[in-house]
Amino acid sequence: MRFLLAFLGILLFASSSFAQKFGYVDTEFITSKMPEYAKVQQQIDQNTKTWLAEVDKKKKDVEKLEKEYKLEELLLTEDLKQQRLAAIQTKSKEAKSFENQVFGAEGELFKMKQAAYKSILDQISKAIEKVVRAKRLDFIFDKANDGLVLLYTNPIHDYSDYVLEELGLEIDPNLVEKTKKEEAQEQKSPKKN
Repeated sequence: MRFLLAFLGILLFASSSFAQKFGYVDTEFITSKMPEYAKVQQQIDQNTKTWLAEVDKKKKDVEKLEKEYKLEELLLTEDLKQQRLAAIQTKSKEAKSFENQVFGAEGELFKMKQAAYKSILDQISKAIEKVVRAKRLDFIFDKANDGLVLLYTNPIHDYSDYVLEELGLEIDPNLVEKTKKEEAQEQKSPKKN
């Protein structure tokens, strides 16, 4: 929390001393007002419930096989024990695989959310860009996420190429020409004391 307050303090100081304009939006609030978002969220929730039911059914099937095995374990021959354990292990792997396929990092749910939210996020992004241009802002933050997320930055304030140059790494050839022109202009103009 102290870090966030210190960061905001630095930003406010920087904005007053360099006359850069900052702003923020709350994307959670914005999306809560969008009917398209509610429809997409409802569809995702329905699919999630269906998938959760399938995962739950697969897990219950595994539990049922395990209970049956424990009840019959004393009566089974060694070969039958191995077969039942292999069947239980196979069902368990199938259940975990299905769960991972649907809810994993690159699973069906992730892909569905990504595709469904793309058009909504594109609309929000275009609207933010129009507001930024109209209000002549340099930076826009999103306060809905944990911490502050930078949604827009004016490319004028990107000094990545200068840092690359300082590190001796390859930089954009256009920047090299721009830097040479700036240095030439500085040498021609008289210095003010």
